[in-house]
Amino acid sequence: MEQLQAKHRQEHRDLQARVTQRKKSATKKTRKGINDECTKLESQLKERQDLELAQLTGQTGSDTGPPDTNPPSNEDEPAQEKMNGDEIEDRLQSLGMPPSQPKSGQTRKPNRQKARLARRAAEHEHMADQAAKEAQNLPDLRQQEINAMRTHFVSRGLNEYEMRSDGHCLYAAIADQLAAQNHGLRPKISLSGMDKILESSKSSYKITRSVTAAYIQEHADDFLPFLEEPLDQYVGKIRDTGEWGGHLELLALAKAYDVTINVLQGNGQIEKIASGTDDEKSTLWLSYYRHSFGLGEHYNSLRPAG
Repeated sequence: MEQLQAKHRQEHRDLQARVTQRKKSATKKTRKGINDECTKLESQLKERQDLELAQLTGQTGSDTGPPDTNPPSNEDEPAQEKMNGDEIEDRLQSLGMPPSQPKSGQTRKPNRQKARLARRAAEHEHMADQAAKEAQNLPDLRQQEINAMRTHFVSRGLNEYEMRSDGHCLYAAIADQLAAQNHGLRPKISLSGMDKILESSKSSYKITRSVTAAYIQEHADDFLPFLEEPLDQYVGKIRDTGEWGGHLELLALAKAYDVTINVLQGNGQIEKIASGTDDEKSTLWLSYYRHSFGLGEHYNSLRPAG
């Protein structure tokens, strides 16, 4: 009896060790299936051990009558143990658990942190490989846009003057256009504080930023329906930061300088932004890129070729 109990305790420890190891290595997707399978294996082991105890003592868990006078022969018992043991080993190996091994001295505990880091590194490497494969199949939008723009420049007789990609490109391109057409940086309409701004030693793009902010500030009703933040905060970003400019800022500049602004895009479309007056006015040309510059959207200045 003691020998059988010692055997059962060893089987229980071995199974618990392997079940614990498997549960620790489970992922969110496999955790439920592994838990269910481990519970089943533990139940099967308990049933087999109970049967072995009953056979040894000549009783079964459900039999209340006298002990069986014809206990099973010794030839059948090893076969039963071998069959159940193999079944458990097969189930454990199907879950990816290593087969049981005899202990030789103190076993070394696995380093959980290193195992987690190794799994994460493998996952990241797999994701990087997948992204690289997908990128190989994507079109080169940057080069396509540059090639299309060059074709449009030739057909329209324009040369491009590149602005720095620093958030000020729209304002710098407008300043370049005004200088190329001898307009100067003073707006055509009266805006408060312009004399002080123009007399300062600011860069030209800072002056066009200030003109834009002043126009929007003094004509708030035309812009408030399109703003997603308070007016003072919005014009402060235009005047004092490197915040990008877009359609609203181009509209303010067209009205402040009484010019028409043509924005040429990679698909050949021209967005025309007019001042809204009937006077004959100059036309400023900008090129607009979506994919070709590091910060994203970008504006350059266009001048007649030759």
